[in-house]
Amino acid sequence: MIDLKSTEELGGMRAACAAAARVLRDLCTLVVPGVTTAGLDQAAKGLMLRHGCESACHGYVVNRLTYPGHICVSVNDEVVHGIGSASRVICEGDLVSLDVVVRREGFIGDNARTVLVGGVAPAARRLCQDTERALLAGIAAARAGNRVGDISSAIQSVLTPGGYGIVRDFVGHGVGRKMHEEPQIPNFGKAGSGPKLLSGMTLAIEPMVNLGTHKIVMASDGWTARTADGKPSAHFEHTVLVTEEGPEILTLP
Repeated sequence: MIDLKSTEELGGMRAACAAAARVLRDLCTLVVPGVTTAGLDQAAKGLMLRHGCESACHGYVVNRLTYPGHICVSVNDEVVHGIGSASRVICEGDLVSLDVVVRREGFIGDNARTVLVGGVAPAARRLCQDTERALLAGIAAARAGNRVGDISSAIQSVLTPGGYGIVRDFVGHGVGRKMHEEPQIPNFGKAGSGPKLLSGMTLAIEPMVNLGTHKIVMASDGWTARTADGKPSAHFEHTVLVTEEGPEILTLP
């Protein structure tokens, strides 16, 4: 069942998403050569406290594995769910994907961005630009009366000309009181297919895109997904409200 948020619930969602956006905005400024991914994770914990929220990732359990970080920080060929490490140092030319999911008064705010560190290879820069363009195209299709497949198709139409690998193992999703709600929102698909979009739906739209193959492999930690060919990946995400007037991005800073 797809949850439609009441006016009162939307107030909670807006506050949670605003907090998530502020944390991500402030955290992006700290991504510089020499910082460790564990340092970014701890900085995120402090920023969440400052902005009146807490991590929804920390302690999250999947298949009996408990996520230890406060954010997901994924570098270069790490697609999603990277865990901060004191031994992983950010370097010039890295792509650093920050996925910030917070809880505030029972509601979830979810957003992500890939940060380019210094002089990045042109192909990797284009990957990030096109992934963000695909996100905006998907958001534009999140209108009442459309279908989930319209979002998926809009995202795919931006990415296909570049020959990118669109990740299939992880998809966007509904979000609200839980981090993952219905519907699932693939980043590829057929326009006009899937569940109908209704006013009051809140959706986490998040293209995850690889410079090479779409295939992934899982690291030994059981969480970190990497590209199968070792090429870089990008990840951009917003939480969006579907309304009769069009999409409203809730995670704008």
